[in-house]
Amino acid sequence: MSAAVATVYTLPSCVQCDSTKRLLTREGIAFDVVDLSQDPQALELVRALGYNAAPVVVAGEKHWSGFKMDEILSLKN
Repeated sequence: MSAAVATVYTLPSCVQCDSTKRLLTREGIAFDVVDLSQDPQALELVRALGYNAAPVVVAGEKHWSGFKMDEILSLKN
């Protein structure tokens, strides 16, 4: 299995989170998932980056919030 390219910080019942994970999977981009409702340290990290809404995607130095198809597709090699 390839190393994760991105980490997706999610919340339960989050439509944009599900769409983000679905597109990453469809495009074959490896990712890790962190549930913000279960991980207080991850929640603090996301807030420190300036975000208040899920999903938050972190890929190296890049990060964004929400479902952003163009950003996701830019992660392909």
